[in-house]
Amino acid sequence: MNVCRLAAHLLIVAACTSPALAAGSLKTLTVAQQGKADFRTVQEAVDHAPAEGAIIRIAPGKYREKIHISTQNIELIGTGKQPQDVVLSWNDSAKSAGGTGKSGSVSVDADGFAAENLTIENTWELEHERLEEGSQAVALLMSSDKAVLDRVRLLGAQDTLYANSRTCHDNLPKDGSAPAPGRTACLASRQYFHDCYIEGHVDYIFGDAKAVFDHCELHSRHHDTVMLTAQSKHFPEEDSGYYFLHCRITGQDVGDKVVLGRPWRDYSTVLFYDTDVEQKIAADGWSEWSGRLKTSNYREYKSHGPGVNGGHRIVSYPPLSPDEEKFWTPSELLGSPDRWDPVAGVARLRKLVH
Repeated sequence: MNVCRLAAHLLIVAACTSPALAAGSLKTLTVAQQGKADFRTVQEAVDHAPAEGAIIRIAPGKYREKIHISTQNIELIGTGKQPQDVVLSWNDSAKSAGGTGKSGSVSVDADGFAAENLTIENTWELEHERLEEGSQAVALLMSSDKAVLDRVRLLGAQDTLYANSRTCHDNLPKDGSAPAPGRTACLASRQYFHDCYIEGHVDYIFGDAKAVFDHCELHSRHHDTVMLTAQSKHFPEEDSGYYFLHCRITGQDVGDKVVLGRPWRDYSTVLFYDTDVEQKIAADGWSEWSGRLKTSNYREYKSHGPGVNGGHRIVSYPPLSPDEEKFWTPSELLGSPDRWDPVAGVARLRKLVH
């Protein structure tokens, strides 16, 4: 994929190119553990997909395999009656795999990825004693632009969803130091999560994609401190962030400290808008991480429900303006620069289930 850049004042100087094709032009492959099908494993189907991509229809069952997708426009379609009927499962951790970025049960580093009506899980913490170091265990690692997930369950503990971006990383110093001011502006990979269920505890949604979570449920697993997000926008000119629109926060109230997020990188950007807070969150709302709160952009508007625990928030932010509120839709947030319509992608995917 071409790297997409913006001018300093967000004028487009180079448009993103995407290889996404009309659904009717993609080859359809089938996967089932028994009976008539093209392949017995999902990875086999991915490996045999044409270069332009494929629709992969997966029959009900639990597929215990580690899956890596590097072909554009791969669409995984669970054909069961509910997302629980098709489960893609593995159990690597940062320690066992040699790093968090290698631990994903499903890893995607190609554009145009889609998933519909299925579950992706990492069961490492269910099967091992938690460690002080190396317990990060990713269910889905996704570095994909124009990605759509609808009715997908993502299950894990620490670092469940790595919603990541490749497009801005060439602007980062190779030695790992902080980016210098005035770097070239860039668009991060765009990802749309609709009607999804995401479960975990420590930093369980993290990375530097530009991601919209629309009518999703965020479910906290038990841990002394639960951080829903650890967004990692590296520098001001990077157009990345997490936007939670009309979502729910659930989980048992057993004395855990639950916060909306903490800043993994200096310019971490997260918005919660119209959130139904069922689980009690900490009154300060957010958590510090190495002094980065002062440069992060954290906002929360119109939260409601028994767990809001309103009062002091550790960060301050401006009042909500009518113009901003109108802009907070999936198409407005993710449509630039090529008028991509993620909502239309959801409607198309649902037609592929049966």
